[in-house]
Amino acid sequence: MLSGLALIVAIGAQNAYVLRTGLSAKRSVVLVVSLVCALSDTVLIVAGVAGIGFLSSAAPWVLTLLRVAALLFLLVYGALSLRRALGPGGGLEAQSAAAPGLGAALATVLAFTWLNPHVYLDTVLFLGSLAGNYGENRWFFALGACVASWLWFFALGIGARKLRPLFAKAWTWRVLDGLIALIMFALAVGLIVELFSHA
Repeated sequence: MLSGLALIVAIGAQNAYVLRTGLSAKRSVVLVVSLVCALSDTVLIVAGVAGIGFLSSAAPWVLTLLRVAALLFLLVYGALSLRRALGPGGGLEAQSAAAPGLGAALATVLAFTWLNPHVYLDTVLFLGSLAGNYGENRWFFALGACVASWLWFFALGIGARKLRPLFAKAWTWRVLDGLIALIMFALAVGLIVELFSHA
């Protein structure tokens, strides 16, 4: 459980999106976004523990393809976040009115989750290899990592609502979007470095 939390708690693209959705979207959308993240992690952790981590060595081009797709996605989302940060913005009411509907939120969170090459390295390869150290008890390790994921994503999505008073002002949204843009561009730069180092 601690290993799972150590990997997912860092604020990355997926967590930033869940936080923003939790602040502005309807509760039903937040619950679906959190559910998709937790279910996706569960599938990937189980795949890693079951031994599917060999994919990266058997077909390294798959990770390269994921890196390129993730790079494009991060650049576009980073640009959109930057535009929101530099724009006129609006308080919580305006942000809630502009929040994505269920379909758009679902498509975005699926992209953040499944186009992220690091999610495969963290869940499938890293947690899968750690679980291997536990032999027959590796599925208890997998269970702990999965529980950590479910706790984190629902706490982040639902808990974000507690921050709504802070985000009643337009400037706090501009700061949040500016930070999200920085995170997206930093992750994109990291992916560019990885692409060239694996070229």
